[in-house]
Amino acid sequence: MFGGYQAALADPIAAIACSRIFPGYSCWTRAMSIDFRVGGSKDLELRFSMPAELEEAIRSDLKSKNRSTPTFTYGFYLPDGTLATSITNTVAIREAGYIRATTPPALSSQFAANSLQRLETLLRKKLIERVTSKYIQGETLLARSFEDLIARAANEHGVVERDAFQHLIRQVGLVPGDLNENEVDVLFDLLDQDGAGFVTVEAAADWWKGGKQADLP
Repeated sequence: MFGGYQAALADPIAAIACSRIFPGYSCWTRAMSIDFRVGGSKDLELRFSMPAELEEAIRSDLKSKNRSTPTFTYGFYLPDGTLATSITNTVAIREAGYIRATTPPALSSQFAANSLQRLETLLRKKLIERVTSKYIQGETLLARSFEDLIARAANEHGVVERDAFQHLIRQVGLVPGDLNENEVDVLFDLLDQDGAGFVTVEAAADWWKGGKQADLP
């Protein structure tokens, strides 16, 4: 079987299995790699299974974080049982309606922009309150105040990870009340456009200044 056909067939298998086992969540392939070990010149059988311990780990993630990103290993086998092609597939499992989900379709780009604009408005309101209380005036100093906050949240590599971002939002005073935990999580993913799991200080500062608004998905 041609390698491209194997890839096309293998791609959705893990996500489909997850959607059946964990109904009510959006599931899609986050990443996949293929190792062609033996030529597939004969009939091939795709074998996939979900180990009980992995299923339990996913359920634990969904219960505690309402999200999971498991990795599965399966493959195509020759009639004699030889593994011809090894598949490593990572699936994103997120709550239904998740902003970056592809199953069902992600919400509109206008929603994404409005969400960030709402956060910006709330942040400005809170920061203005802080700045005013310290008798500091002016937009430039206000921007510096925000950049100072995100710089403090950054790690030694100059990036802000999810937990630090959530802590930053609480530090400004937006949770609870103005934003719920899920909205904060979604907003982080909007800023983390490449799915790297972190946001650079520069990217967050550019968004605050309006430089990245047009680049949102």
